[in-house]
Amino acid sequence: MRAVACTLFVLGLLWDGVRAEISISSLRAAAVEWKGTLQCQKWDCECAFTRQRSCCCAAPELKEMEDQIFVKMMDLSNSMSQLRDGLLEVIGGIRVAFTASMSQTTNCFGPFNRNRPIPYDVISLNHGSGYNPVLGMFTAPCSGLYSFSFTVYSKVGRPGERMYYKVQLMKNGEMIASTWEDNREDSEDSSSQTVLLPLQQGGQVYVELLNGRQLCGNVLGLNSFSGSLIYPSLT
Repeated sequence: MRAVACTLFVLGLLWDGVRAEISISSLRAAAVEWKGTLQCQKWDCECAFTRQRSCCCAAPELKEMEDQIFVKMMDLSNSMSQLRDGLLEVIGGIRVAFTASMSQTTNCFGPFNRNRPIPYDVISLNHGSGYNPVLGMFTAPCSGLYSFSFTVYSKVGRPGERMYYKVQLMKNGEMIASTWEDNREDSEDSSSQTVLLPLQQGGQVYVELLNGRQLCGNVLGLNSFSGSLIYPSLT
């Protein structure tokens, strides 16, 4: 008797499953044949009848949006790569840098009756050939931002002798920076300056000694002038 009851119970469950499947199939067929207006204009039968009721189909739109975003990201990546390559081509193709110093000598440079460019005639670096040791002048081969540094050294012969110099960095004839000394206490002195300057192509920069002043005791070649291009102007 117990076996018969169990058999009937199992058959009942199977019948309920069959009826449920028939109901789902009927609902699915009804949804497919529906001609009315749905809330989101689309209907996903698989989603609606196997997962949750009233499920609208958004997968195609999401897939399309994902594809569009991917294409835009690839375009952006390509544009950035092209920009990087262009910058490397511009910057890598322009090498401008120089370093020069005054020849070692026991004689004084100056005094003169007018301002005079200092002849840094010992060249250790001159990329771009912008520096002219004969004139002691740098001419910018391209427009851009440059860095310039100069070091001034002087040593008088005897204690109590006057140390008297003034040196200034000039850009196209205009004074940009200077350093000076005027005393009888120091027999030896040095100073340095570094500046950043925007230059147009053909712009000139040099270091000059003012009239009536002098630089002495340059036995170690410590008076120097250097410059380099930081980045060129892209316009």
